[in-house]
Amino acid sequence: MLVQRLFAAALLAVCAGLAIMAWPYQAPFSYEPVGPRAYPLLMLGLMAVALLYLLVRPTAIAHSEDEPPLDRATLTKIGACTVLLLVFAGLFEPLGFILSSALIGIPMARLYGGKWLPSVVIVGAMSVLLYVLFDRVMDVPLPMGVLSVLEN
Repeated sequence: MLVQRLFAAALLAVCAGLAIMAWPYQAPFSYEPVGPRAYPLLMLGLMAVALLYLLVRPTAIAHSEDEPPLDRATLTKIGACTVLLLVFAGLFEPLGFILSSALIGIPMARLYGGKWLPSVVIVGAMSVLLYVLFDRVMDVPLPMGVLSVLEN
């Protein structure tokens, strides 16, 4: 229980540091009504509330039999997810949202037991639909990357 509280306290300090870094941010232009700093501050605030709860709760979190053990296979999946997300961040601008989401989403689905055909179909459809939702409906511009030749 002490380790859980120490972890919560350390992560709460990280949240505070990130909030201090995000607070003065001002973008030269804004395409959102609340501005670009609202989202990180909101996420950090929600995370801080949850960490405060973990810090002051009366009992330790008990692990049930339904939870997977933290063994080599689980740690390998966590590592693979981290690598895939880093690759996504690197490919986001050059390849664009749709292609980078599809190229990372399919291995992610396969990593967690998805079959090939449903993984390809669902991830492909989600990539296109999320692009349309953000770029066209919510007016949040996302990069098209190599598919920019299809615009207009």
